[in-house]
Amino acid sequence: MRWNWQDPNWPNFRFSLAPLAEREGFFLRQSGVVVGTVRHVPDEERLPLVIELISTEALKTSEIEGEILDRESVQSSLRRQFGLQSDKPRAAPAEQGISDMLADLYRRWGDPLGDATLFQWHRWLMQGRTELRTIGGYRKHPEPMQVVSGRIDRPKVHFEAPPASFVAAEMARFCRWFNDTSPIGETPLPALGRAGLAHLYFESIHPFEDGNGRIGRGVAEMALAQGAGQPSLTALSLMIHRRRKDYYAQLEAANKTLDVDPWLNWFADLVLAAQAHTLQGLDFLLASTRLWDRLRGQLNERQEKALSRLMRAGVNGFVGGLSASKYMALTGAPAATARRDLGNLVELGALRRTGQLKGTRYWLAHGQVVTDGDIRVADYP
Repeated sequence: MRWNWQDPNWPNFRFSLAPLAEREGFFLRQSGVVVGTVRHVPDEERLPLVIELISTEALKTSEIEGEILDRESVQSSLRRQFGLQSDKPRAAPAEQGISDMLADLYRRWGDPLGDATLFQWHRWLMQGRTELRTIGGYRKHPEPMQVVSGRIDRPKVHFEAPPASFVAAEMARFCRWFNDTSPIGETPLPALGRAGLAHLYFESIHPFEDGNGRIGRGVAEMALAQGAGQPSLTALSLMIHRRRKDYYAQLEAANKTLDVDPWLNWFADLVLAAQAHTLQGLDFLLASTRLWDRLRGQLNERQEKALSRLMRAGVNGFVGGLSASKYMALTGAPAATARRDLGNLVELGALRRTGQLKGTRYWLAHGQVVTDGDIRVADYP
């Protein structure tokens, strides 16, 4: 036997949920914190915030597959999906497709999973593609579906999926399992374990000619949302993108066995890191909103422009911090004015200053340097 689906016991994965129990509780508590935080965002900013979070996932889930999308086009497509006005023309097929899929997932996270949903996601993702034989349906080609790397004359096969003739039956069984293990199903499973199993199970079948990674991550997000009882705003694809080399190594190892405890433990930690990243971003946004409220009427146009650019850069701010020369380039201010403006922002508590002389740098007072949201079991309250 080389692949998990060739095991006579497939798809009866062997695992223990006990080691995930503490992380499961933490995930559910933090999911409540995410919802509470979003509710504190001013009404006029709440939907744009959701669009920002979804668009980041759209960009990253595509980038994992080597496809670089345009952020403005993705956000424009999402604004239309959520009924907001957009002054940009209709996006290109790739941007439109991933936006349609993730908006549908955000709205219908609680629905049962079946062929109709998966085929629609595939049609959206593959629109404009002319080289594929089957769009909006499972693969039918007789050639092996393989994940390979290396030279053409000496390829390394990382995984080979079941033959196309097996796929329809395998996916019918997968969808039954997914729905039966939902919180309202006959044999419910905890959210973290179910999401990890669902992603591995789906990727092991690899049912489509293309788009399996993006759809498989969508299935995992659906499992997380159903477990938490609310749309998933977890930055799962962003975190996978940051750890994609490890992600592929973990998947490759898990594809060769039905003993999946190592995979489930790795995936659970990934989800919690993604959740922590989302919360950091939400806290940053709320702090930014409070800062603008506090400073209203106290800043000149140059200071407002610089602060706005810093906030758009996110929690970490500019790479290397904001220097006086960067401030001058941003605002057109002469050196003396730039120093005076920056000093005033420090006095007002908007910025903090580090370094001296030419090494002086400025950072948002409510910003922080974030690695990748890693959390260890020992950190759980």
